[in-house]
Amino acid sequence: MTAPFTPEVVGAVCRHMNDDHPEDSLLICRTLGGQPAATRARATGLDAEGMEFAVTAHDIEVPVRVPFAHRLTERVQIRQEVVRMYREACQQLGLPPRPAG
Repeated sequence: MTAPFTPEVVGAVCRHMNDDHPEDSLLICRTLGGQPAATRARATGLDAEGMEFAVTAHDIEVPVRVPFAHRLTERVQIRQEVVRMYREACQQLGLPPRPAG
């Protein structure tokens, strides 16, 4: 089976998350990634099944993989799934999510 996303797409998504949404990545990793003590999270990759992060907790960086709710096959699904994960993380932490925009 071939990977649905090219290295260019993966790189673009990771850059976008790291440049524009580092706080969202942190919330996702604290909750869905099982790293409640995380102080930093950096997107490092993704495939059809999940997203990978480098997470710093207690001054140690560890790899964390957060599975998607379902297998993704198209680029447009990536944004939808990351938004879903962000909203789920906010719900678990009792935080109101930002308005979509």
